[in-house]
Amino acid sequence: MLKDLQLTLGALQPTAMHLQQTSALTLQQHIVTALQPMTLSRQPTAMGLQPMITLLHEVKDLLPTVLTLNLSARAQLPTAMDLNQSTSWLQPTGWDLKPTVLDSNLMIEDQSYRMSPKAKRAKQNLVSENKENEAMDYSVPIFTGREVSISGITDTEEERIKESAAYVAKRNLFATGEGVSVSKVAKSTSEEEHHEKKSRKVAIRESAERVALKKTLEETQAFHKKLNQDKLLHAPEFIIEPRSHTVWEKQNVKFHCSVAGWPAPRVTWYKNNVPIDVQTHPGKYIIESRYGLHSLEISTCDFDDIAQYRASAMNVKGEISAYASLVVKRYKGDIDASLLHTGTVSMPLGLGVTPHGYASRFEISFVDKFDVAFGREGETMSLGCTVVISPDIKRFKPDIEWYRNGVLITPSKWVQMNWSGERASLTLTHANKEDEGLYTLRVVMGDYYEEYSSYVFVRDADAEIPGAPGAPLDVQCLDANKDYVIVSWKQPAVDGGNPILGYFIDRCEVGTTHWTQCNETPVKFARFPVTGLIEGRSYIFRVRAVNKAGVSLPSRVSEPVAALDPADRARLRSHPSAPWTGQIIVTEEEPAEGVVPGPPTDLQVIEATKNYVVLSWKPPGQRGHEGIMYFVEKCVAGTEDWQRVNTEIPVKSPRFAVFDLAEGKSYCFRVRCCNSAGIGEPSEATEATVVDDKLDIPKAPGRIMPTRNTDTSVVVTWTEPPDAKELVGYYIESSVVGSGHWEPCNNNPVKGTRFICHGLVNGEKYIFRVRAVNAAGLSEFSQDSEPIEVQAAIAAPSPPYDIMVLESVRDSMALGWKQPKFTGGTEITGYYVNYREVVDGVPGKWMEANIKAISERAYRIQNLKENTVYQFQVAAANLAGVGTPSLPSQPFKCEEWTIAVPGPPHDVTCTEVRKDSLVLLWKEPVYTGRSPIAGYYVDMKETEAKEEHWRSVNEKPLQKKFLKIGGLKEGVSYVFRVRATNQAGVGKPSDVTEPVVAETRPGTKEVVVDVDDNGVISLNFECDQMSPNSKFVWSKNYEPIEDDSRLNIDTKGGKSKAAFKDLGEDDLGIYSCVVTDTDGVSSSHTIDEEEMKRLLALSHERKFPTVPLASELAVEILEKGEVRFWLQAEKLSGNAKANFVFNDKEIFNGEKYKMKVDPKTGLVEMIMDKLEDKDEGTYTFQLQDGKATNQSSLVLIGDVFKKLQDEADFQRKEWHRKQGPHFVDKLGWEVTDDCNVMLKCKVANIKKETHIVWYKDDREIMVDEEHDFKDGVCTLLISEFSKKDAGTYEVILKDDRGKDSSELKLKDTAFADLMNEVCRRIALSATDLKIQSTAEGIRLYCFVNYYVEDLRVGWMHNDTQIRFTDRVKTGVTGEQIWLQINEPTPQDKGKYTMELFDGKTGHKKTVDLSGQAFDEAFAEFQRLKQAAIAEKNRARVLGGLPDVVTIQEGKALNLSCTVWGDPTPEVSWLKNEKSFVSDANCTLKFESGKNVSFTISTVSTHDSGKYSIVVKNKYGTETSDVTVSVYIPEEERQPEEEKKKEDKKTKV
Repeated sequence: MLKDLQLTLGALQPTAMHLQQTSALTLQQHIVTALQPMTLSRQPTAMGLQPMITLLHEVKDLLPTVLTLNLSARAQLPTAMDLNQSTSWLQPTGWDLKPTVLDSNLMIEDQSYRMSPKAKRAKQNLVSENKENEAMDYSVPIFTGREVSISGITDTEEERIKESAAYVAKRNLFATGEGVSVSKVAKSTSEEEHHEKKSRKVAIRESAERVALKKTLEETQAFHKKLNQDKLLHAPEFIIEPRSHTVWEKQNVKFHCSVAGWPAPRVTWYKNNVPIDVQTHPGKYIIESRYGLHSLEISTCDFDDIAQYRASAMNVKGEISAYASLVVKRYKGDIDASLLHTGTVSMPLGLGVTPHGYASRFEISFVDKFDVAFGREGETMSLGCTVVISPDIKRFKPDIEWYRNGVLITPSKWVQMNWSGERASLTLTHANKEDEGLYTLRVVMGDYYEEYSSYVFVRDADAEIPGAPGAPLDVQCLDANKDYVIVSWKQPAVDGGNPILGYFIDRCEVGTTHWTQCNETPVKFARFPVTGLIEGRSYIFRVRAVNKAGVSLPSRVSEPVAALDPADRARLRSHPSAPWTGQIIVTEEEPAEGVVPGPPTDLQVIEATKNYVVLSWKPPGQRGHEGIMYFVEKCVAGTEDWQRVNTEIPVKSPRFAVFDLAEGKSYCFRVRCCNSAGIGEPSEATEATVVDDKLDIPKAPGRIMPTRNTDTSVVVTWTEPPDAKELVGYYIESSVVGSGHWEPCNNNPVKGTRFICHGLVNGEKYIFRVRAVNAAGLSEFSQDSEPIEVQAAIAAPSPPYDIMVLESVRDSMALGWKQPKFTGGTEITGYYVNYREVVDGVPGKWMEANIKAISERAYRIQNLKENTVYQFQVAAANLAGVGTPSLPSQPFKCEEWTIAVPGPPHDVTCTEVRKDSLVLLWKEPVYTGRSPIAGYYVDMKETEAKEEHWRSVNEKPLQKKFLKIGGLKEGVSYVFRVRATNQAGVGKPSDVTEPVVAETRPGTKEVVVDVDDNGVISLNFECDQMSPNSKFVWSKNYEPIEDDSRLNIDTKGGKSKAAFKDLGEDDLGIYSCVVTDTDGVSSSHTIDEEEMKRLLALSHERKFPTVPLASELAVEILEKGEVRFWLQAEKLSGNAKANFVFNDKEIFNGEKYKMKVDPKTGLVEMIMDKLEDKDEGTYTFQLQDGKATNQSSLVLIGDVFKKLQDEADFQRKEWHRKQGPHFVDKLGWEVTDDCNVMLKCKVANIKKETHIVWYKDDREIMVDEEHDFKDGVCTLLISEFSKKDAGTYEVILKDDRGKDSSELKLKDTAFADLMNEVCRRIALSATDLKIQSTAEGIRLYCFVNYYVEDLRVGWMHNDTQIRFTDRVKTGVTGEQIWLQINEPTPQDKGKYTMELFDGKTGHKKTVDLSGQAFDEAFAEFQRLKQAAIAEKNRARVLGGLPDVVTIQEGKALNLSCTVWGDPTPEVSWLKNEKSFVSDANCTLKFESGKNVSFTISTVSTHDSGKYSIVVKNKYGTETSDVTVSVYIPEEERQPEEEKKKEDKKTKV
């Protein structure tokens, strides 16, 4: 076994550099070359290991060319950071490297896993120089951690997972022996021969490479020998540690430290173990590091800077920290005197306080508290509470803690916490049923804390499949081992209406997203053993419920769990491994011979169900130095037929779940150990175990008892079921009496036998039932509880408070106080007052001031002693009894008040609170002063404002004892007070009211004025927040209504109605209604003169109702010429009736009149087929609907009747016309984009047999194609429309159903309008003006689609009308409109405009004929002009010569032609492209300068050929060709041929 491995840094870098530049063949040699300098040392050093790591990293991409890697090893190369953990850096990964001698061929051997009696560790081999050529074996196992991305877990959990994986790799050293083996052997003869056969070139190259490599190694080694060994790779150490400081407030402080280490350590500063972020606090902190000296400077210190500061230095060799504290002191004169008291208080940081000391107790109160919350799975929920701490000391910061069901909550992916300094909040980012429970906010200040709690309910999310059950919850992993874990969960409260058949368990390896189902069939037991895990890996689990409707949504995933042996996990926690950057550790183990393990011990069945049996045992004491595995065997009880359960793969964990057992049978089990040395003896067999559920489903709970709690909740208690085992909790359900529908009250099982069911409807009666839950399942439901109405429970009221003296005389005092904040759920029935004397500060015995309870919150105590000091206390009473008395009041002296101003008003209350207003009520002072009270002043301020911010609401004194205050800011808290005034002045203000927030609470209702069908006017108020003792109290002008002669008040349930008997001026005022025993439910309505008039008018309308009409009686003509009379009422009942009257006589439904009343729409109508002369007159519709009536009339006489009759006749004819083919749109015209005229019409009711015929001036127009009536449109296209097309056009539709015609006259004005449009379209089609040069001059032109005479064309030159002459003229050629300028001159330069006038509008086109445009056009004109002259005078053949002449031999040939040219051209002849002149047989003549003749007197075959006449003068040349063909007659051809033959013979 290799104990240590060292490679000098000098042998490393050149080797790696050279490896990158060599081929695979040379790479093998250099790897071995790099390994040669390695020597074994007594103690491995980081300096010796670092180069080896770097080398492996350099060549890792090239290694496959040298080594065959085992992919199952899961090994990675180490990094330099791995050295900071341990010098034992070589770990087993399945790499077994065996170096060979310097040779280009390496023997590579892949070893697979096998069990062998040979020990896993090879014996140590010492390498020495004299054994260089001997084969040697050594192993270089390498391991590095693999970082896995884990979603949904905390940092602590992630670290635990990382440590688990690292530990497994460390523990399994050479467990499998998998990897790569490289064997080193001596050179053979064949290899030597192979080297000898190498070419000289290759040998020289390899030799040169070796020499260069050796030289580089020597140079590098020589360089590094000069380095100081102490500076290479050693852990950080503090040369100078930072020291603690005590400074005055607002001073700067600076911490210094000096650190040594190699590589240079990185220093991080911490405050209370939190890294200091300079960017987050700009200007506050300055961190510097120079030449090993590090500093932290803190600017402007205050009490927040009092902390423990830490400097942490870290490099690859390790980490070290040094601590220093900072104390900030304040000058004594700067301390707030109000905060100085005796005693001390604990600080969160554990630091002492200043010598002055602070308040011995903090007052912690909660404002804007969170209430009972209801959410649904998947939603985001937030809980918040404002915390007020008094006194507020800056240096003391509270600890904010959140608890769920008494368990401290830590931040995670699912829970986020925030503390702003004033408000604490907790957010559930993705609520699950596991989050349901009682949430408690605890605020800790030193040794004191306060708590506030409220319940959070989380309902199931909507199922993806209707009828599917809710998701399971609280998935946990128990008894985790190397390849085995038990997953447990809680059953859901909602089964979807069908029993749950079982559960599916899914697993997912941390860092992946692939879920695998662990069980094929659903399991009913809420625990399940999952096997087949891979040791060292971490997993998360989830569970899904299934019923006959489908599978539920998955539960929230479990916390990650690592597949590790519990003992290994315990060692991990006590000795955590290196950070998750990976490790490379060299370990040493003494060689040991293989030892067959002994039998396991303490084998037992720890769990048995119908589906599986779980076994547990302890490893044997005798097992050697290597790991062991297990085989599990079973047999039916009473037999010895043992069968191996895990036949293929041994078990690594001392836990195993046996499946596939027959339910109801008894089995025995035993276990054997095995290792590389063999399989050991079996353990003792277990006792017979029956395959059945050991844990029974619990029985139903009993004695369900609901009791009142609040107006929306009920307390339910029950007794635990008998013989219950391993109860998880209880589910409670509620149902409204008579509904038959049950709803779960909780979705997370609750422990204990008491639960508060929230979210109930006040006033409803409910019944409850409970079922117990354990891992075996849910029990049957308990019996239903007795019905209970949801009402607040009654309790004694809390104490009154703010006792004050309203008046004092010599022997009596009048007291006032405020109502208790908590009335006990019922109305206060009275108050009891006690008093006692106070003599020299010593209070006496309490005495009763009244025996009978008083209903008012003011009371005069008689028979007191003058000039004696008294204290008072008041107790409130209700149906539940007398509450706790108030605290003793301040001492008051009984003496005669002689002040002139009035005393304070009392009983100041706020009512009708809305978002921008409220009503303030008060009672007059008991002591009025020396003169009557003249009025009142109302003061207000914001609650948090200082005393100087009180302001008066009214400028003039109020005579009334109430005031509606408006202009409030929504959400702002206010307080109020009242002062009375008389002639002497303004008196003492009343006590300040309780803070009131300006807000309109949800569900707030207002007083509604109503007038019923009998005309009764009433005020109505409704309240849905009443308690059993609540009452409606009506007031007028905020004084109780005692006179019932004007009003009838009727209250039923949550509704109250105050009906006026006879509304009049005596009833004007403000009517308010207050509901007692509620949270200030109140409202009011003001009846002034205008409101009274409106209500009286509405009352009269209701007493004598009319049927409201949406429209009066009207008449219209229907499609067939029918006449419809109709009106519409706004509303009609089903009993509405209508009478139809004509000329004061009722008419009835029959053949002539069709009558109809539609109550749904309110339509009343009458239809007449035809309107005759006798139907002239007045029509009336009379309506009656219950008591309501109405009528409407329509007069049809004279011209009105005649016009309606004519319109009906016309509509009737039109309807008959439209029964056959007919025109929807009459014949019309339009001009197309091509400037053609299209006649078109739209038709309807067409069929295949329908024909269309076009006529012009009564003459049929023949159309080439038949109309297809596409889109119901018929067209006739007239191209190039002009005056000849004027006339009358007619189109006729006809078939067997009839015919219809349409006529269009295109004459006179209609024709002119059409031509104007044609001309406009033609003008719009004109192209831009272009310039063209001709032989005569310059032409300007454009093109149009076509030209008509009606289109007038005008030309302008430089905006001046052109006068046309022989030199300048215009015209039209086809579609071209042009202006010709002959013999142009420079005066013709300028802008030319062509105007096309369509009869209404002129359309202009412009071109600029100047500058370059004119010069180019003029030059082109000159060229064309010369070309025209040359063309005119050039020599040419005018005619006379035929193209071909055929003539008989012996005849005379005479050809003649005329030539022309100026000057007279020269004439020459060519025969077959050769010059030809006159001879005896041929005569050529040229006479009079124009007549040319060609004569051959006797032609022969030799005269055949092409003759050309060429005429030429200075302007050009022209050639004319004629082909002459001479033939021999047939009778002469034969003698001629014979003669030729004879001549040929003669020659021969």
